[in-house]
Amino acid sequence: MTDFSHNPLYRPSTEPDYHQIKPEHHTAVLEILKENRAAVDVLIAQEQPTWESLMLPLARMDNRLSLAFSPIAHLHSVLSTQEWREAYEALLPALSEYGADMAQHKGLYEAIKRLQSGVAFAGLNATQQKIIRDQIADFERGGVALPDEKKAQFKAFSLRLSELGTEFSNHVLDATNAWHLLLNNDDSRLSGLPASALALMQSLAQQQGQSGYRLTLDAPVVIPVLSYAEDRQLRETVYKAYNARASELSDDAQFDNAAIVKEILHIRQQLAQLLGYADFASLSTDDNKMAETPQKVADFLQDLLHKSKAAGEKEMQALREFAAETLSLADLQPWDVSYAAEKLRQQRYALSQEDLRPYFPFGKVMEGMLAITQQLFGVRFARNTQLSVWHKDVSVYDVLNAAGQLQARFYLDPYAREKKRGGAWMDSAVSRFRDGEQLQLPVAHLVCNFTPPVGDADAYITHDEVTTLFHEFGHGLHHMLTTVDEYGASGISGVEWDAVEQPSQFMENFCYDRDCLAMMTAHQESGAALPQELFEKLLAAKNFQSAMAMLRQLEFAIFDMRIHDKNNQDQEVLAVLKAVRQAVSVTPDYPNNRFPMQFSHIFAGGYAAGYYSYKWAEVLSADSFAAFEETGVLNAQTGAKFRNEILAVGSSRSSMDSFIAFRGREPNIDALLRHSGIAQ
Repeated sequence: MTDFSHNPLYRPSTEPDYHQIKPEHHTAVLEILKENRAAVDVLIAQEQPTWESLMLPLARMDNRLSLAFSPIAHLHSVLSTQEWREAYEALLPALSEYGADMAQHKGLYEAIKRLQSGVAFAGLNATQQKIIRDQIADFERGGVALPDEKKAQFKAFSLRLSELGTEFSNHVLDATNAWHLLLNNDDSRLSGLPASALALMQSLAQQQGQSGYRLTLDAPVVIPVLSYAEDRQLRETVYKAYNARASELSDDAQFDNAAIVKEILHIRQQLAQLLGYADFASLSTDDNKMAETPQKVADFLQDLLHKSKAAGEKEMQALREFAAETLSLADLQPWDVSYAAEKLRQQRYALSQEDLRPYFPFGKVMEGMLAITQQLFGVRFARNTQLSVWHKDVSVYDVLNAAGQLQARFYLDPYAREKKRGGAWMDSAVSRFRDGEQLQLPVAHLVCNFTPPVGDADAYITHDEVTTLFHEFGHGLHHMLTTVDEYGASGISGVEWDAVEQPSQFMENFCYDRDCLAMMTAHQESGAALPQELFEKLLAAKNFQSAMAMLRQLEFAIFDMRIHDKNNQDQEVLAVLKAVRQAVSVTPDYPNNRFPMQFSHIFAGGYAAGYYSYKWAEVLSADSFAAFEETGVLNAQTGAKFRNEILAVGSSRSSMDSFIAFRGREPNIDALLRHSGIAQ
């Protein structure tokens, strides 16, 4: 028998010692899975189960498993060494099999049904009753009622999808890391690039023992090159390499995701039909979504498309005319769009992201964001230097209530680095959970990939990066400020997928408020806050090409829904993308567009037939922020109402009920269109 007494994940802590956790400790998760299976067999034998005898023990099991696996999944993302990748991937088959088995566990399903039909059910609170109803619905969507043969099929499909999602994600990461371009110190192709980008590229070269400038396909490099590089050939080279990642067009064909995409879509369709749905889009919208049906999603997206297409065409025509007349780019190409847009932005508003960067030292931005949150939601923050972290750049903050009592905690990992997954995200590290007299407080991981500091100086970030930080912090607040004690409904757990982005997108709005910006800006040399002149330019530029940005997101969302529609099952994804672009997009076409091969949101990230959620939640967030505009952006009373009716309630009630409780009515798109500067 294996001795787990020295394995820190076997009895996992809510305060993990990240320095002590090693890849080989992943075996504890396998043991926990085995123990959980045995425990379930005992629990389901009850003739008259109660919340305390059935649901609470199940919550304890889920919590322990989450606490054990969370550090492994997290370290795999932020320290993606070969060892951590192998440890993570070694667990996926067992976790997928366990998940599939639990989802189809007829005995457990029947035990929870007995609890629902028993006399004890009426005595449970509304949240507990909802958890039970939701779990029964999850069981039924998980194939519990299927005959044994089809159950086995469902399980096999689920396992394979898990494998394919991981493989897809790895291919994107590996393809991104496989490409670089080293330029000499005096290379003229570097002309136009801002000093911050050059410093980063120089640092990347030095890390590899090289001199010169190392260009990679990571966002902090790609964005400045496409936005500022005067050398058209360099822009084209980087654009094509970035677009070709994980496709047959990349230099390394082993990372081609085409076959994976095809298999994922085929399996999803089979899985949906197995459960009695017409297609995966129907299954997805029926699975804890506010939208409820693919038709409602289609109507929603078409409404936004109808109201923004003309404005997008007008913006693109203005860009083409500017590029031809001012930049001698009569044949505007995809790799020219960001460059020309940045030049037009500067001409119109004399403002670029690099102009703003010196005003946003990361430390000051954090100070301002926490002060805004304190004023709105009545919480305080304190640095915690006692806890173990996984990298020197990581900091830990305690979240305190008005009385100074610990309420939550978050870890912040802000900067891009090698072996760290790209993008930005919030992960639940620990969920709020009351077990008898013991209250487990929530903990969040907040991860970004900002341009790192050079040397000992503070990092200076762009305004776009500031909004990203506020976005992820919004997710964190949703997780951390919950007051729900039941494990299955606290924080973001169980919240409808298309409502999860509401708090995150809501927080972005504070990045455009004068008083809020004054709290988070200090010029690199003078220490002065953002001056009125620059603020007015920022505000004027806020909706620059907003209709084009809207159309880009609609393109992704409509593409996502269509490839999961039964009517498109026989079409190649690239053909579907082409048809969608013809109907939606206003930007120059690129015949070799391979975006689907990198679309991790829907092929590896849980947004399959759900990418529309970003726009759906943006309607909720814009309408929510309108309430603050009506009463004062930093109004503490409105903040308290938002906290109590949206952030605190988790999934204890429907997101529509929560929105109505806050706003007094159902949401509409007017505020979003107004905030976007798109005339109706």
